[in-house]
Amino acid sequence: MLERLRTIADYQFGKGAGEALFPEGVKFILSRTGRVRQIVSGNRRIATVRANDGFLILSAYGGERLKPVLPFPQKRVIMNDDAAPFVAKGKTAFCKFVLECDPEIRAMEEILLVDKDDNFLATGQALLAAAEMKAFKRGTAVHVRYAVKGKDMGAEPAE
Repeated sequence: MLERLRTIADYQFGKGAGEALFPEGVKFILSRTGRVRQIVSGNRRIATVRANDGFLILSAYGGERLKPVLPFPQKRVIMNDDAAPFVAKGKTAFCKFVLECDPEIRAMEEILLVDKDDNFLATGQALLAAAEMKAFKRGTAVHVRYAVKGKDMGAEPAE
């Protein structure tokens, strides 16, 4: 199970992501049907597996673990100084505050949000492709999921 999740992470985020996210000893929270729902380390959730396609949704803790292994600016959206404190609290990331982003980002991908100094702010789902994020002056660029100053990222108790 661990190897399968590492392979998914490598495919989704790039080579080396699987080992960085999921070290030996992580625990799996399973659904009633026996599928992996969440991956936790200690009492902190690293990621959740999306039921519809099997891809990973990173928690803030998972984003912090992933960022050091991805070369800058891979899978990153860089926010300006005005928006960074709000994004770090889990607020929406709008196009007009995007300074730069990985040119390979596509809509609906899970990405990392950082400030101009590459300090981690949040994880989220890109709603636009990279070119659109930089070109548009209105609208939402990224749906922020989990932020460093947002809700607590403890694992949900097993039912």
